[in-house]
Amino acid sequence: MSLSFEQLKSMVVFAQVIEQGSLSAAAKQLGLSRAVVSYHLKKLETQLEVKLLNRSTRSISLTEAGQAYYQRCRVIAEQANAANLQIENLKTEPEGLLKITCPVNVGLQNVVPALNQFKKIYPKIELDLMLTDEVVNIMKEGIDLAIRGAPLADSGLQATKLATLKTCLCAAPEYFQKYGKPTQPADLSTHQWVIYKLTSGVLKLHKGTRSFSIQTKGSISTNNAAARTAFVEAGHGLARIPKYDAWPKIQAGTLETVLDDYTLNDIDVYAVFPPGTANAKKLRLILTYLKEYFKGQINN
Repeated sequence: MSLSFEQLKSMVVFAQVIEQGSLSAAAKQLGLSRAVVSYHLKKLETQLEVKLLNRSTRSISLTEAGQAYYQRCRVIAEQANAANLQIENLKTEPEGLLKITCPVNVGLQNVVPALNQFKKIYPKIELDLMLTDEVVNIMKEGIDLAIRGAPLADSGLQATKLATLKTCLCAAPEYFQKYGKPTQPADLSTHQWVIYKLTSGVLKLHKGTRSFSIQTKGSISTNNAAARTAFVEAGHGLARIPKYDAWPKIQAGTLETVLDDYTLNDIDVYAVFPPGTANAKKLRLILTYLKEYFKGQINN
């Protein structure tokens, strides 16, 4: 059976349907209508005389033949993408769209200023920045780069560390005036906390060879780091806050640190990106730039 250009297109569409998890998501990623995606799938099954997908109103799954066929289609799509990346890397001036997602607070305070400078250096690179504290499915959303401040799950994505954030224990002066300052780790369990829901509720402290684990509790919780800091500034409790965020407020007198002779676990900030994209020139440029920028700005 000879391979036509139209069938080659259908194979790429089929690979995207599997990777995105649905016809609608694949259509969005490819810039096609759902009807066109469905057409390509039906045409493939007709040409091959075999069923590739089990489809219901809510889900899709690969048949045994579909699984084997997908592996071949995936390789074709990856090779085509690699060819485009190679051409992009030969261009004198980098260009193209970079879709980036990162947490709101670190985004506003560090990533946006970094991207302002990056855009001046590489004006032909387009930037699309999504600020959210939720973990985005970067494959499904077509994201080139996600900046995350948490340990990585085994997701098949690639990652590189951008920075390490030092943290400190803080509360507002009025909170300490009302409830007193803790003088040892054991005191922390009796205090009110502003809970950041995207991290563990267990606080770990270290001093020399000794370690302490404190279960935090409080009447305010949030999934947004900036909101957490604002609640702490308003006197509602203690929180572990990155030093880059806390330091300006400490200098302004709206936050005070406590138990400074103990160390807390650092937060490692990662750049996460889809497999096979690390050689793209625009991605390499932004990764190198962010590493250097964070090195000069964070924790200074």
